[in-house]
Amino acid sequence: MTRSMTGFARREAQGEWGELVWELRSVNHRYLDVTPRLPETLRALEPAIREKAGVYVGRGKVEITARLTAASGDRSIEIDTDRLAALSAAVDSVRAATIDCRAPDALRLLTFPGVQREIEPDTEALQAAALESLDAALADLREMRAAEGGRLADMLTTRAKAIREHAAAVRLRIPQVRAEQADKLRARLAEMNIEADPARVETELVMAAQRMDVAEELDRLEAHIEALQQALTRAEPIGRRLDFLMQEFNREANTLGSKSADAEVTGHAVEIKVLIEQMREQVQNIE
Repeated sequence: MTRSMTGFARREAQGEWGELVWELRSVNHRYLDVTPRLPETLRALEPAIREKAGVYVGRGKVEITARLTAASGDRSIEIDTDRLAALSAAVDSVRAATIDCRAPDALRLLTFPGVQREIEPDTEALQAAALESLDAALADLREMRAAEGGRLADMLTTRAKAIREHAAAVRLRIPQVRAEQADKLRARLAEMNIEADPARVETELVMAAQRMDVAEELDRLEAHIEALQQALTRAEPIGRRLDFLMQEFNREANTLGSKSADAEVTGHAVEIKVLIEQMREQVQNIE
């Protein structure tokens, strides 16, 4: 299946720990590059997140962002009574040894390090829910990339069909060009009133035909089209394979144009190159 490297997905999950939102964005890249952006409570999941992303995505730059909003009553405050008692005893000692020393108020005591601590949410439940919702987000991302890839495959198929039509037109035109060149050579000799050696004339015509012989290039273009169609049916990532194929397409189109001795054939070669460039631009987005 042809997949694009461009996609977006968003998933939400809720629990006693609050609300979690995943946002996934992917763009084209030479390799798989996963960039997680996580709150501190989910930082330990980064290796698992990278591993999961590799299961769903074969290539591309993927940004995975998690936003966590704690439940309103989730982060309650707990008092360390032992710490508070030790602090109170220390305050009494200071007051006893110091003249006119006022006792601190309760709020000031609470700000002393270690007296209070926030009760964290159930980390295991949060992480389990986070990974479950991430699976769903990655599945959505893969589905979007597949849908976009299907459109890219249709475009490539359409362009390949047009290249095949231009190649077929060139194949039909070449014999006509050879005949026209032969007629022009004989007409020129007749105008110059030169009695040419028929064998020499035939030799010149054969050499001219060899110089404009593009049968091999047309056959290779046809083979590349077949290879493209086969690649589009593969299950694994095919972007690099297609990128190589575009180079081969372009090489044959350049040779076809350089061998052209006819305006119509040159026109077909130019159109083929335009189609290949359109394909190459889209191939850059295929996984």
